[in-house]
Parts: sequence; structure tokens; C-alpha cells
Amino acid sequence: VQLQASGGGLVQPGGSLRLFCAASGSTFSRPTMGWFRRVSGKEREFVAAIRWSDNDKYYADSVKGRFTIAKDYGKKSVHLQMNSLNPEDTAFYYCAATPSRLITSEVRNGNRYDYWGQGTQVTVSS
Repeated sequence: VQLQASGGGLVQPGGSLRLFCAASGSTFSRPTMGWFRRVSGKEREFVAAIRWSDNDKYYADSVKGRFTIAKDYGKKSVHLQMNSLNPEDTAFYYCAATPSRLITSEVRNGNRYDYWGQGTQVTVSS
């Protein structure tokens, strides 16, 4: 399985970006897919996840109400709509996937994901 992330870039504070993550190769029927981010020198941080089986969505408190994760029907891909971006959102964003239906207590744990994309840089700056 390969994950291809795209959509990052430079945006001003208050602006929006949409990130995309597409899975290719041997794909799975009911995965859990998520987004994580990392700032240089800091730990990887959970951002959002979606469970294919029931469409349940999970968000970090820091992005709740501003970011929306959604799956693209008919394809094994997800997108992350990011609104009201602020400089604290600047990071390298990675998409991740697992064929498992993760339980609620697992979706925020990056170690539970089996596949990772190469990441895309998001910079929020004026």
C-alpha cells in the first residue's frame, strides 16, 4: 500500500487549505485513515482520523471546529479541510492508514497505523 499526500503550501493566517491522501496498491475495505503532523524538534501529533466502517471522525482539540476530515466515496482517499489556519498549525502533515477498524482509544495513537505517506508541508505565515 502506498499513500500519497498532497495539497500543502503557504497560506496566510485565517486562510484555508485542503490536504489530500490517496491510497494505492493493495487497498483494504474498511480502513482507518488519519492525519498527523510534526514540527521540527517536537513529537508527532495527532490531527484527525476517520473510520471507514461507520464514518466516525476524531479530532485533536487544537483543530476541532476548524478542520474537517472526510472520505472520498468510491476511492480509498481522504481529504482534510483546514480552515482558520494560524501559525501554530505550521507543520509537516502526514497521512496514515491501517486496515484495522481502530477503536476510539486507538485512533490517536500513531503506532497503531501501518502505512504512512511522505508528508506535505503546511506553512501559515503572513
